Amino acid sequence: MPASPPVPRPVPRSRPGPACRSARVAGHFGEFLQGRLGPDGPVALVTVPCPALEVRAVWRPGQMAGLWQGGRPVLAQGQVARLARLFGIAPGRLRLFVGMPPGGGAGASTAALLAAIRCLAPIALSPDTEAALCLALEGATDPLMQPVPEALLWAPRAARVLGRLAPGPGFEIVGGFAGPGRRTDPADTAFPDISDLVAAWRVTTDRAGRAQLATESARRCHALRGGPDPAPIWALGRDLGALGLVAAHTGPALGLLFAPGDAPRQTETALRAAGLGRVLRFRTGGGR
Repeated sequence: MPASPPVPRPVPRSRPGPACRSARVAGHFGEFLQGRLGPDGPVALVTVPCPALEVRAVWRPGQMAGLWQGGRPVLAQGQVARLARLFGIAPGRLRLFVGMPPGGGAGASTAALLAAIRCLAPIALSPDTEAALCLALEGATDPLMQPVPEALLWAPRAARVLGRLAPGPGFEIVGGFAGPGRRTDPADTAFPDISDLVAAWRVTTDRAGRAQLATESARRCHALRGGPDPAPIWALGRDLGALGLVAAHTGPALGLLFAPGDAPRQTETALRAAGLGRVLRFRTGGGR
């Protein structure tokens, strides 16, 4: 079982006592890169923020504990109870509205935990404290609490920044989910070595170059770990003029990378015909 969460350090902004609170946290859509930094190095990733997928939470104070998640359970009642004990309040009633499939590689569990933390915490917490809490409660975490998560080389099993990355060009992404969700196993470190891809990412700032690196990361991950095969989607993408492919390295999310405004209108229809579900279109990163 993960270690108990650390005691948060107060930060300047505070708020009054128990009252109805709400929070919204955006998810991600797979990773541009994910793997190990060397054969025995840490698992590292560069995330793909996705404003089109989010978790909304509403918390009402009270002595009676309640957790409603609709048809997409992502948190356990015990996780919410541990947070309430940490913050010194009664659990109250928490309602979660999860906009992405659990286990889909879109950050459902991290986004839900962050939303719960922001509802229950009596003070605003720093991103590092939020990351430590998420790690303690789920064993691995996405960098959704960070202000610009795609500009970080992130260690999900340690909830820490391994390096800062130069902002890259923006992408228009059209993608979906190739099958059922797969929950992330925090003890799973069976990923390919991507140290060369990370080194190349640091010096590559053009859109096509970064798209090629993301495609190679997805290819290596599938070759080692299996899961949804990105090759058919990438073959379709080349016909549609995509620059590359992005994948969830621990889930079924697959998407095509385009320059903003270049994704043809028929892309969603083509991806659905290829077997992807819950197809969506969004933009991430800069606009150039």
